[in-house]
Amino acid sequence: MNTQWMKALTVVALTGCVQTSKPDIEPQAEGGGGDSAETSAGGDGGSSTGEDPGMTSSPGTTVDPSGGGSSSGGDEDGCHFICTPDTPPGECDVWAQDCQDGQKCMPWANDGGSSWNSLKCVDVAENAGQPGDECHVEGSGVSGIDDCALGAMCWNVNEEGLGTCVAFCGGTPASPVCEDPNASCVIANDGVLTLCLPTCDPLLQDCDAGQACYPVDDGFACGPDASGEMGAFGDPCEFLNVCDPGLFCANAAAVPGCAGSNGCCTNFCEFSQGNAQCTGQGQECVQWYDAAAAPPGLEDVGACLIPE
Repeated sequence: MNTQWMKALTVVALTGCVQTSKPDIEPQAEGGGGDSAETSAGGDGGSSTGEDPGMTSSPGTTVDPSGGGSSSGGDEDGCHFICTPDTPPGECDVWAQDCQDGQKCMPWANDGGSSWNSLKCVDVAENAGQPGDECHVEGSGVSGIDDCALGAMCWNVNEEGLGTCVAFCGGTPASPVCEDPNASCVIANDGVLTLCLPTCDPLLQDCDAGQACYPVDDGFACGPDASGEMGAFGDPCEFLNVCDPGLFCANAAAVPGCAGSNGCCTNFCEFSQGNAQCTGQGQECVQWYDAAAAPPGLEDVGACLIPE
């Protein structure tokens, strides 16, 4: 990303999970105010009532529009966007899947909230579903109990408690791997969430219904749209996935009139079209990636921001 604009984007954290009535996802950010990702279940305490959890970023984190990643205010360890603590909270390791036979390590909300904040061992259901299969959660989207197989969790859950099994990332936090070439590893919520989510184009917004394309590390991935009645340009935000499709959560200083919040929603734009798509006073269409660093097909992605 363009390091000049790193502090203009808000890193969103995913609190809870990204599902209907879904918990939020919050990727961790590093560096100074970029896009940390955190998602939340949308304010219903994680109950399966049809609210999608949101992907959010931690306050004070930022995403660099030019491929440099995101930062979270003052960290100097060289970590970008999804920095993961050495030991995520909980009783097991989601990477190692070190629970006893017949169980799996799962993210859940141990405080009754709508965001995943811990890990626990749960029984693997009989005839468990594989990634891509329909699934069901018990209780709420952040209960940690579902009928997906070892190495997967039920994601994007609706009000009936139904969702789709999504694979956890393989490898390690430092070198995550997704078997699906069209997926990207999203590490969020202090390392509790580690999911292989579909990559996408923020200008095309080519995600499935009910989802939107959000910044993830140095790329973009689909996450549940937890914006509800909010999420329009200029609306306050603290989670990545609480802005409408085509928008993302940026630091307050990058959006005109954004006061009293850590960030506000602003829109993506086509860099080749200049500033015509940026309607906010003082905003310009800033190229997301440095020209030489843009992934194929994303060279024209821009963000409407107030220049520093």
